[in-house]
Amino acid sequence: MLSSTNMIKLIGLMLIVAVVNILVLSPGFIGVRIGTSALSTATGVTLLFASAWVLVYGIYHLLFKKPVMIPVKEIKTYEEYVENLSQYRHVKGIESDISLALEQMERMQKRKSTLIHVLKQRFEETEMSFKKFASVSQEVENLFYLNIRNILNILLVFDESEFNKIINRKSSGFSTELLQKKANVYHDYLSSMKSSLSNNEEILLKLDRLLLEISSLDNIEPGDIEQLSCMQELDALIKQTKYYK
Repeated sequence: MLSSTNMIKLIGLMLIVAVVNILVLSPGFIGVRIGTSALSTATGVTLLFASAWVLVYGIYHLLFKKPVMIPVKEIKTYEEYVENLSQYRHVKGIESDISLALEQMERMQKRKSTLIHVLKQRFEETEMSFKKFASVSQEVENLFYLNIRNILNILLVFDESEFNKIINRKSSGFSTELLQKKANVYHDYLSSMKSSLSNNEEILLKLDRLLLEISSLDNIEPGDIEQLSCMQELDALIKQTKYYK
């Protein structure tokens, strides 16, 4: 199924091809006409064949060619995380989880942007207060994407066809006990995924509280930042994660 990103790319490609053909073939512009001369005919036919080739290749690339999966440990950018997660958004049984993960990532982008904007309004970038808040924000973002990595690692070993057999009880050749054990394994997959989603929801909530606390401050000294309740909670979360990694 075509993702929204690829749909936009395909529409864009079609528009570009259409515009080029209009500019070259329309009498009101360049006005190349097939049949008027050898050069015009060659140019027009070449353009039409090239346009057809570009469209066919683009449709194949966007609709049928499987995207290259970047190893989880090599994913760096927001776009790469979205690209990898989006490939699982139509897997039966986990659609809502993948949609939530993508939504959380979008919200994290917005929170990060808003936080930096608020900090720049309240402090100079050279101030210690700005650096302390920004540092914690970066640590929390790293923690957030660590949870996304956990989800992607789970998805790498998640067998959709086997999962569907289990939930539909189609593995009739096995004993009830073995089927239950297999069901428990997939239940653990889903539980681990939901745990990471829950952790990220908590991170987003704490960032909301941090934004509220910063916005409510009249004046603060660098030494007082650690005393803010939300900063203490975020710091504890960061330290806990480093301990268990």
